[in-house]
Amino acid sequence: MGTKLHERLLLTGAAGKLGQALREPLKADCTTLRLSDRVDVGAARPGEEVMLADLADTDAVLAMMQGVNAVVHLGGVPSEGPFGPILQANIIGMHNLYEAARKCGTRRVVFASSNHVTGFYRQSETITADHPPRPDGMYGVSKAFGEDLSRFYFDRYGIETACVRIGSSFPEPVDRRMLASWLSHADLYRLVTACLSTPMLGHTIVFGMSDNPVTWWDNSRARHLGYRPQDSSEPFREALFARTPAPDPTDPVAVFQGGGFVRMGPFD
Repeated sequence: MGTKLHERLLLTGAAGKLGQALREPLKADCTTLRLSDRVDVGAARPGEEVMLADLADTDAVLAMMQGVNAVVHLGGVPSEGPFGPILQANIIGMHNLYEAARKCGTRRVVFASSNHVTGFYRQSETITADHPPRPDGMYGVSKAFGEDLSRFYFDRYGIETACVRIGSSFPEPVDRRMLASWLSHADLYRLVTACLSTPMLGHTIVFGMSDNPVTWWDNSRARHLGYRPQDSSEPFREALFARTPAPDPTDPVAVFQGGGFVRMGPFD
């Protein structure tokens, strides 16, 4: 058995698809994995604790953070939608999480940001973490807020954060866009573990993608993490091309990196 990176690791959003994908692997990185969500995550298994909490509930988040050494923060509204729920979970909830981390002495956070922070860059462009945000919706705006908030808590309080701009994390790519944005579940775990284990994380923005031959994102600013993706979208290319139509080059969904998100809403 390898060295445990952390005594108690908190996984928020544990009931979600990515939370479920990381639940078992993350136990290799800690002595105790604390699972949290606003909905039932099931009974605690060996090596686990369960503490349900709504991210918008300040007291519940503070209790959730007690005794936690590091956080993998997947919790919140996971897609574009009405602003009210996004405000509560992704903005107020993000503030509650970092305030609780400050008060409890938690020193490291892996924050599930999103490629939708930069969704209005074109697919013909390759961007780095230094490019300004160009969100493609309120969801992307909330993730850009989270990145700025986490940078403030690093600069002021020394809480290290990796903002992982997750592309499209599925068991396999399901459309042509994902040939560039795909992140396998195994590579997601490799990336999260790199963020948890690197000696000096600081405040880092990293694009969450596998070793895809087509890419819009340059990850050179995050080489200090030691992340080495081992999967690629390339083996799926031929089948995807066979079963999906060629995109309309004038369609915003095919023009911008955010894909379908650039046309979602308004929701009033």
